[in-house]
Amino acid sequence: MKIPFRLPWRQAAADRKAVPETKASGGLLTLAAEGRAHWTGRSYAALAREGFMKNPIAHRSVRLIAEAAASVSWLLYAGDSELTEHPLLALMRRPNARMAGPEFFEALHGHLLLSGNAYVEPLLIGGELRELHLLRPDRISVVEGRDGWPEAYEYRAGGLVRRFAVETDGLALLHLKLFHPLDDHLGFPPLAAAQVALDLHNAAATWNKALLDNSARPSGALVYQPKEGGNLSPDQYERLKLELDEGYSGPMRAGRPLLLEGGLDWKSM
Repeated sequence: MKIPFRLPWRQAAADRKAVPETKASGGLLTLAAEGRAHWTGRSYAALAREGFMKNPIAHRSVRLIAEAAASVSWLLYAGDSELTEHPLLALMRRPNARMAGPEFFEALHGHLLLSGNAYVEPLLIGGELRELHLLRPDRISVVEGRDGWPEAYEYRAGGLVRRFAVETDGLALLHLKLFHPLDDHLGFPPLAAAQVALDLHNAAATWNKALLDNSARPSGALVYQPKEGGNLSPDQYERLKLELDEGYSGPMRAGRPLLLEGGLDWKSM
């Protein structure tokens, strides 16, 4: 959040002349700004960026759940007899040519945790199920029928749009979703429930990093107090900023004494 503020010595002389001198009854100056919080959105992309890809706690939590769920072994029975070899078991071990079983199910549970939804596309060859493919949840949109129930799913990737009918002969697109109390068609992502804590943790980490980059100490103000009045020239102002950046910022320069000249005085905030 930026507060509109201009340093006193940057004010133009013409501006000062245009304002008539007035005497104030009090010497209190207040700077007020509206304290409005900015929260991360609850879309799949926002939770993936700010949570899984940026926050170590959210990243580890999603990985632990997804990896644990993906490590569960699949068992197939014919009556009371367990089958050790079957095309379905082979499909679970290798859902498609690009993904093994654990990788496939880890991604599936990751979609559920970040989006609340997971979409599995079956690939039929010769009328038989041969492969399973995951579709990214943020690329899927639900098409409602006149009765309000889903009649199709649209998948958009670049300029390609594919449509999957809900009711079709044979296997259709499988939509897995978590419980959502306010949505009839889409699931609620568990990570969205931790949105406030997630944003607070990320904001605190950013604040702490900025504090370390600025010598890990509260900042102050350089007050220019010339004996005969006047302001710093543009060249003096730029040189002062450069010297402060190069000589006194960063963790390796923390605590270095500040050498002032020409009517400058340091005031701690």
